[in-house]
Amino acid sequence: MKIFAYGIRDDEKPSLEDWKSTHPEVEVDYTQELLTPETAKLASGSDSAVVYQQLDYTRETLTALSEVGVTNLSLRNVGTDNIDFEAAKELNFNISNVPVYSPNAIAEHSMIQLSRLLRRTKALDAKIAKHDLRWAPTIGREVRMQTVGVIGTGNIGRVAIKILQGFGAKVVAYDKFPNAEIAAQGLYVDSLDELYAQADAVALFVPGVPENHHMIDASAIAKMKDGVIIMNASRGNLMAIDDIIDGLNSGKISDFGMDVYEEEVGLFNEDWSNKEFPDSKIADLISRENVLVTPHTAFYTTKAVLEMVHQSMDAAVAFANGETPSIAVKY
Repeated sequence: MKIFAYGIRDDEKPSLEDWKSTHPEVEVDYTQELLTPETAKLASGSDSAVVYQQLDYTRETLTALSEVGVTNLSLRNVGTDNIDFEAAKELNFNISNVPVYSPNAIAEHSMIQLSRLLRRTKALDAKIAKHDLRWAPTIGREVRMQTVGVIGTGNIGRVAIKILQGFGAKVVAYDKFPNAEIAAQGLYVDSLDELYAQADAVALFVPGVPENHHMIDASAIAKMKDGVIIMNASRGNLMAIDDIIDGLNSGKISDFGMDVYEEEVGLFNEDWSNKEFPDSKIADLISRENVLVTPHTAFYTTKAVLEMVHQSMDAAVAFANGETPSIAVKY
């Protein structure tokens, strides 16, 4: 059996070598390059391909992979919105993802960033770096005094709720598909409008499916409290970024945290130091003391990376053996 892995980062190599050591019967080869129509040939002779990328899995890419005899595709991430499923079905692809690698990683990051915004740590850190050790006017707020609206109560959202409850915050939640545990706690409101009206801070934990595209736009922001805080570590296309910037400029949004960006491909996970920065909107946001930008690193923990590598490789073996792994994508 042979598995070929695309886009293997240096930080993933220890987890991959660990998996290989317990599966000596499987031949594993890999590249740091992403899967494209041009690189598909690298998987020739393999039984399965393992991938992680933000590029689209287009018809052209899937066709190129199919033409070298590979129709088992195991994603090391959760998102599948960049797959041309119509083409995948026509080409008889088996596809898996890793829906639960570490909900805590994203939830913790989101709530840490929310807490930092409330305590104005960016402004305070800048003062301290200049040896200005005065308190005022950098006064913070307490998490327990906030009503936090959690949109999406899947694995990540539920961990975030537990963290917020640990702080003592009031939580209101909304989900089209309610969770019994959250419902039993009486946390759900009936609509997003109701959540917007109550929440001092809004945290997003929903997928970037078409119906959620730009759900946080000027109309949604107008329904929120004046001085609302928005935290998004889910998908960049949930936000109409121009409307977010307008909200920050007007003061309607007091603080903003983002780990994802609709135009992040080719921007995030690149070193722009001593280079011309290519995105004026992100440069503007980074410069603001009431905005925290991280480059899609909420997931980026040792535990999450290990699970993403191991689970995807296990699924690739299952596909190669003619089995259906538990994390197979049904489409």
